[in-house]
Amino acid sequence: MTDPLAAFLRHLTLEKGASPHTIRSYRSDLLEFAQRAGRGDAAAWLEAVDTRAVRAFLAHLHGRGLDPVTIARKLAAVRSWFRFLVRRGILERNVAREVRGPRLPQKLVSFLPIDEAMVLMDAKRPGGPPRARDVAVLELLYATGLRVSELAGLDLDDLDRSQQTVRVLGKGRKERIVPYGSRAAGALATYLAGRGAARGALFANRRGGRLTVRSIHTIVRRSASACGISRRVSPHTLRHTFATHLLDAGADLRVIQELLGHSRLSTTQRYTHVGSDQLMRVYDAAHPRARMK
Repeated sequence: MTDPLAAFLRHLTLEKGASPHTIRSYRSDLLEFAQRAGRGDAAAWLEAVDTRAVRAFLAHLHGRGLDPVTIARKLAAVRSWFRFLVRRGILERNVAREVRGPRLPQKLVSFLPIDEAMVLMDAKRPGGPPRARDVAVLELLYATGLRVSELAGLDLDDLDRSQQTVRVLGKGRKERIVPYGSRAAGALATYLAGRGAARGALFANRRGGRLTVRSIHTIVRRSASACGISRRVSPHTLRHTFATHLLDAGADLRVIQELLGHSRLSTTQRYTHVGSDQLMRVYDAAHPRARMK
């Protein structure tokens, strides 16, 4: 293996289906590690890397003032690379696994309560030709819980309007089918009546190109501000809101996991918040002595 890093990035692209954004992040993090720990031939210095070298890299990151989440991400990249090299017989052991990462803060993800979600969905958006598109973007985000990159990547052919479902290509190029409701269907019908039946990107900008992730963030933020919501709202907020409202209404956590496209149930649990009212309803219904006099 002449270039261990290039081989790893090829593995992520071809075998794991990683996105270009993920590949760029891995390349940047691992080149930074290589610059700190490596000298000369890659195969030679990788074989000599020990836990001290990995700890020195983390100390360097701490010295730069990076937050624990960023440091943990860079350590995870090194661990993944070394795991790949162990499997390929280049390294005998994954020394990065023996290094403890930074303690991460328990960060609660934000979501909108139902009344604010309804205000956002029902309020008038800024006028002009893009209005129908922006309404459809908001309704589909809330109706499906899609990642913003998944929404941006949708083509018209991914919609099944008769079944009210959308075919999504998620992380790791895993495909899933997600349903959407009548409000989102109505918003899409209004938007598509003006868009036309041309194949290609479902959501287009004024120049006819695919709507970008950044533009979708702007649509959500401006729409929330226009209807008086003071908290910061992003497409990810709507994803969390989608999951939380389903859970509060009694949806099974594994169904929500499937809809969100999570490979681990523990990830889904971080995206959901059970309110006190829901807790009491479940407790009253489930505990044998909850309502005994």
